[in-house]
Amino acid sequence: MSTPTTTPTTTPAGTTTTPAGRMTSLARAELTLLGRSKGALVAGLFVPLVLPLSVRSAAEEMDLAEAGLTPGTLVLPAAVGFSLLFAVYSTLVGVYVVRREELVLKRLRTGELRDAEILAGSALPAVLTGLLQCLLLIAGCAVLLDLSAPSAPHLAVLGLLLGLVLSAALAAVTASFTRTGESAQVTPMPLLIVSMLGSGMFVPLELFPDRLASVCELLPLTPVVSLVRGGWTGDLSAGESLGAVTIALAWTVLAVFAVRRRFRWEPRR
Repeated sequence: MSTPTTTPTTTPAGTTTTPAGRMTSLARAELTLLGRSKGALVAGLFVPLVLPLSVRSAAEEMDLAEAGLTPGTLVLPAAVGFSLLFAVYSTLVGVYVVRREELVLKRLRTGELRDAEILAGSALPAVLTGLLQCLLLIAGCAVLLDLSAPSAPHLAVLGLLLGLVLSAALAAVTASFTRTGESAQVTPMPLLIVSMLGSGMFVPLELFPDRLASVCELLPLTPVVSLVRGGWTGDLSAGESLGAVTIALAWTVLAVFAVRRRFRWEPRR
């Protein structure tokens, strides 16, 4: 993958373009294509809105007071996690794979767009959709579940931003070993299931056995959920916050490295 640059380039017609302008144009085109995919719209927009209701029902059966939580501080981070998993990660796996199989990515590489710009521009619609959805879910949870203002809003913002970047990077990694558009509906499932069960979305890690909780803390989405939850509860120490950020950044760096080494730009035969 080539290294992105901020140096403007000039087209044969003499028009100067910038990386931001090129990615914006690509994102516009991708948004149009995304809007035509009913399956992606249902999975990305509808599913994350419904799943928090399941968490709310499950919360009523748990002794959350033992973990120092309330239904609101369980459901809100879970809602953010669902949005990242479905609106960003799962959607982008399909986008990257389908565009690759249709030779769109290959054609884009023959132009002035650089590799990083192609991946980032293609991801922008899903990332922005996920961001808006997270904000709406946070507002809805705060109102419906009677949550107070976050005690450490900077942690919640940091967790959300890290989650958006990490989800997009993991989607590119998953797409690299996904063969067809049909299989793109299956390959995201392992991370979806593991994250929903082990990242504190349905059951907080405080209720897990200590050894199992220690393992689950290392999952990609766990630090995101922990930071968002800690933003509201204010019970994350500086060391715990730093640890969560470190794990999220480590997964992001690892994912970017894997994309640079393994991402496929032409159809898999």
